Amino acid sequence: MTDTQNANVSTEQFAHLGEGAIGYIRKISSDDFMAAWPGVAEMPSGIDVWALFAADGAPILLTDERSTALAAASEKELMAVTLH
Repeated sequence: MTDTQNANVSTEQFAHLGEGAIGYIRKISSDDFMAAWPGVAEMPSGIDVWALFAADGAPILLTDERSTALAAASEKELMAVTLH
């Protein structure tokens, strides 16, 4: 049996977990994306796009293909996690 310790992690430390190691891939509507990140990307309203996000939630890439988002995560040496 393995003993585990509860780690006290600050909010600041928690916010940086996975930084530079994990990328989140998610399908999102262009309207939702532009509302959450105004000025980041101009695109037509009412379409679905695939987005690659950093561990802290910052957008890295937008594409119309899931496979492109996965390839970008791999190129950036990020472990890709898909969000639904």
